Amino acid sequence: MKIVTASTFDGVYLDHNATTPVDPSLFELVPVWMSQFGNPSSIHQAARGPRTLIREARIKIAELLNVSPLEIVFNSGASEGNNTVIKSIWDRRGKERPEFICSSVEHPSVIKAMNAIENKGAVIHWIPVSKDGVLDLNFVKTHLGPKTALISVMSANNETGTLFPVAELVGMAKAAGALIHSDCVQMFGKHAIDLKKLGVDYATFSGHKFYSLKGCGFMYIKKTAPLENLIDGGAQERFRRGGTENTVGIAAMGHMAAKMSAMDLSSKLVELGQMRDLMEARLVAEIPELHITAHASPRLTNTSHMMIAGIDAETLLINLDLDGFFVSTGAACSSGNPEPSPALLAMGFARNEAQTSLRVSLGWNSKADDLEKFVERLEKTVSRLRQMKKELDNVKA
Repeated sequence: MKIVTASTFDGVYLDHNATTPVDPSLFELVPVWMSQFGNPSSIHQAARGPRTLIREARIKIAELLNVSPLEIVFNSGASEGNNTVIKSIWDRRGKERPEFICSSVEHPSVIKAMNAIENKGAVIHWIPVSKDGVLDLNFVKTHLGPKTALISVMSANNETGTLFPVAELVGMAKAAGALIHSDCVQMFGKHAIDLKKLGVDYATFSGHKFYSLKGCGFMYIKKTAPLENLIDGGAQERFRRGGTENTVGIAAMGHMAAKMSAMDLSSKLVELGQMRDLMEARLVAEIPELHITAHASPRLTNTSHMMIAGIDAETLLINLDLDGFFVSTGAACSSGNPEPSPALLAMGFARNEAQTSLRVSLGWNSKADDLEKFVERLEKTVSRLRQMKKELDNVKA
C-alpha cells in the first residue's frame, strides 16, 4: 500500500476544517512514542515513560491555552467532550436549572446531545443565527434566567467559518449564574485563543483538527466547574475520564501545541486570510451568481463558504474530486446525508440554496498557486455543468 503524506499528496487539499494532514514531524516521532508501551497507571518502570509523555503534553497544551495543566482532560475527541459537558450539566443541575441555551448551528455532536437531554425533560432554547452568520444576542438575553443551566455556543462555525461573540456570552452567563461551554475545535491552529481570558467554564478540542492524530482530543474544565463522568472506569484524568490513555495520541497533541508555540502562527493566519480574500474576489468576479456566505462577518481566515446558483453541490464535488481538487459541501460528520446542511437551513437559507453550497478551508501549507488553479478549475466546471443543465432542460422542453 502506498503511504500518502502531506508532502506526497497528489492533489489540492482544501478541506482542512474536516481534518488536517498529519504533521510530517510525527512520522518520525510516533514510532518512538509507540515503544513506550507501558500502562501509564502502573507503578513499575515501564509506566514511567508513557506517564512522562502524558504529563509533558498536558503542560504544553495548558501553556498554549493559558490555563492550568490540571484543567486539561484527555479523551477521544470533541464529540465525546461535547457529550460529556452537556450530559454532565444536565445530571448535575437539571432539577434546579432545566433550561439550556444553544446556538442553532452547532456541530451534530452538540445538537444531538441537546436532543438527548431534551428527551429527558430539559428545555432547549435554540439561538437563531442570521444568513450573515450573526448570533441573536437579544434572544439570549430574553431566555437567559435563573433556570438556565448552560449556554453552549461554538467559537467558530465549522461550515461558514463565522466567529461568535463567546466572550460577551460569558459575561451574560455569569450574571445569571449559568455555566458556559464552547466547542473550540475549529480554533486551535486557526485563530488566537486564550481560555483564561475568554472565561468559559468548558471548552472542547480534537487533535486531528490541528495536524495531530485522529481519535484523541481533550476538554478544558475550569477548576470551579462541575463535571460528571461520561465514561466511568479507573482513576485516569483524576477520575474525570475512565480508560487507559491514548499515550501516542496525547504525545502527538502535546508536540503540535509546542510547535504552534514556537512558530509565528499569527503571521501565517494573516497570510491565509489574504490568500482566501484574493480567491473569493476572483470567484465572485469570474463565476456569475456565486455568493460568499457571511462574507462581511468576522470569520476564520482559512474558511470560505459559498453558494453557486443552479449547481448541485454533490455533482460539483464529484467533478472537482475527479480533477484532483478536494473540498467539501459542509460538515464531514454529515457527509453521506442527502439532506442539505442543517446549519444552513437554521440560518434561513432555502433547501435549494443550501444544496448549492461549497466549503473551501485552507491549511498551513496551502499555496497561492493552488488556489489560482482551483479558481480556474471551478469556473470551468461550473460553466460546463450549467451548460449541460441548459441542454437537458431544452430536451425536456
